[in-house]
Parts: sequence; C-alpha cells; structure tokens
Amino acid sequence: MLKHVLLAAGIALAPAAVMAQNQGQPNGLPEPPGISSELTPRFQRYVVEQRAPSYSYDQPVIVGTTLPATGVTYYAVPAEYGVSNYRYTVVNNQPVLVEPSTRRIVQVIE
Repeated sequence: MLKHVLLAAGIALAPAAVMAQNQGQPNGLPEPPGISSELTPRFQRYVVEQRAPSYSYDQPVIVGTTLPATGVTYYAVPAEYGVSNYRYTVVNNQPVLVEPSTRRIVQVIE
C-alpha cells in the first residue's frame, strides 16, 4: 500500500520537476544570483537616473572581485528587482551588484 502511495506521489510531482528544470536561462542553466536578465535593462536605467558616482578601480570588474573596504559607496537595491540582500555600486562606469558583508561582486550589470 505504501509503495502505491509513494508511486502516485512521484507521478504527481514529476511535471513540477520538469517545469522547474525549464526555468532559468535559455541555455537551460539556472539564473546566477542577482537581477534576472529580463530586469537588467530596467535596472541599468534606474542606476543612470540615480546618478551614482563611479568608483575608479584599477583591477578587472568581474564577478568574484572583492572591492576595497573604503572609498566605495553602496546603495540599496529597490525591492522590485528581487535582490534586497545585495547592494549596488558603480565601478569604472559599470553597475555591479555586491554582497555587502564581503564586498564581493556577484553580478556585473551589462
């Protein structure tokens, strides 16, 4: 009896698992942490409208880079972008999302 219940539950949940696998990027990979690709153009416009000053940095601006502890100003990301646990800043005229406790870049907004 228990086997039949488990089998029925597995069959019922199979479509949900397939749907979850189809979410993410067009190449089938899950979205990386950060602002979704659909919202990045709007977020770029938001950053430009805010006129946040750009921090000049002599290292590559890539995911994983840890920004300096001083000299960089971090701003809250509006809730509509779904990443309230991150902050944004502008480095070398490029908006980036940063994990605030580590100052590590988690997304370069392009």
